[in-house]
Amino acid sequence: MIRRSGREWQDVGTPAGPKLFGGRRSARPYQPLDSASRYSYLRFVVKILVIGSGGREHALTWKLRQSPHADEIFCAPGNAGTGEVAENVTIPVSDLKALVSFAKENRVDLTVVGPDDPLAAGIIDLFTSEKLRAFGPNKSAARIESSKIFAKELMRTQKIPTAEARTFSNSSEALHYCERLEFPIVIKADGLALGKGVVIAADAAMARSTIDGMMNQGRFGDAGRRIVIEEFLHGTECSLHVLVDGRNYVLLESARDHKRALDADQGPNTGGMGAFSPASNWNSKLQSRFDSEIMRPLLRGLIQEHVTFQGLLYPGLMITSDGPRVLEFNCRFGDPETQTLLPRMKSDLLPLLEATIDGKIERCAIEWDTRAAVTVVLASGGYPGKYESGKSISGLDQAGKLEDVQIFHAGTKRDGSEVKTAGGRVLAVTALGSTLEAARARAYEAVSRIHFENCHYRRDIALNAVAANMTELL
Repeated sequence: MIRRSGREWQDVGTPAGPKLFGGRRSARPYQPLDSASRYSYLRFVVKILVIGSGGREHALTWKLRQSPHADEIFCAPGNAGTGEVAENVTIPVSDLKALVSFAKENRVDLTVVGPDDPLAAGIIDLFTSEKLRAFGPNKSAARIESSKIFAKELMRTQKIPTAEARTFSNSSEALHYCERLEFPIVIKADGLALGKGVVIAADAAMARSTIDGMMNQGRFGDAGRRIVIEEFLHGTECSLHVLVDGRNYVLLESARDHKRALDADQGPNTGGMGAFSPASNWNSKLQSRFDSEIMRPLLRGLIQEHVTFQGLLYPGLMITSDGPRVLEFNCRFGDPETQTLLPRMKSDLLPLLEATIDGKIERCAIEWDTRAAVTVVLASGGYPGKYESGKSISGLDQAGKLEDVQIFHAGTKRDGSEVKTAGGRVLAVTALGSTLEAARARAYEAVSRIHFENCHYRRDIALNAVAANMTELL
């Protein structure tokens, strides 16, 4: 039998016979626990609160619902999709005190924080102070995403490969610096900007407009008062997710995101228009370099700064001719990468989150489906600019009936018997396939069955990777 003692799961022995999960029997026979499998045989059932309302949170809730250790699951505030697998709670992610009160009143055992804003605001610190268990980095550790300047300084100190950069708090100095640069350049708001605070300036005029908008006109509020200007790196992007328990880590499968709004990587940056896994530009050699050149120095640097990072670290990488370079660090699950990765994860997610909090992630191994996954995001027309909401969505049932297809809701709401749009990114359609090409074909078949007014999506998600695979076969 496993009982929770403080912040530990302890094996205190059990009689022979079938295992019990909160009174429910399991056919799986009892097995003694060793250090490698301890978190694979939790016999506790827990109440879970997932914070957020996007596709990432629907995917997390969907995956956690599959755990035999999950009892009740709440999602705050959730969406039409989370409402099908959990109980939605109408508390905004910004109301940290209300979220704490709800967790206490409902005896929530584990809270999983999805978005970056509440992490940057210190929600983990607040939950911890109330002796509530929560997954995610504390406010100090979340600076690795909430302040690009903090992250750049950390990488510089630890000699982590990244783009050459300078930081500015004065727009005149930033403009003067741009005069001697070779374009294109990358301009980043220091703080959080809903995934839209990174601009690739093709020329001096665009650089001037971007700097003025961020620093003088307050385009991103306080987040853009300080900026980072860095060199433009050439290569292909790769998204990695790492469960970090403070000193050790476990790497999840690789993925690639599509940030631009339009086909052929045209248009403005968005929160992500699609993704696929595994990444076509990742291999064991790059992983070895990632471990030695990025992750180990990063953890060393955080420890030297007296920062304990426990949660999900999501480094965005550029794979250049000289190897992996860090574009940015995120301190939470990616969106839409989560919708791509979790359908491939065969292991129970809940024990992995628990082990991360307990500082025992080195005891865990993750089993993955060998099939590929492709995710296509359906967005409201005009996104990431102005768009209209309240459009009726049809075809969800027909698309969801396709084999190996999962539909994750993001900007949706239920209105009586209808599901309607309620955001910029509306849905994420994920499909598994024996090959990337098969997964892609199945995902777009599902997409073709879903309709809402002014629906917009990219038609080239994973296309280049499929084409490259076909070229290799030839």
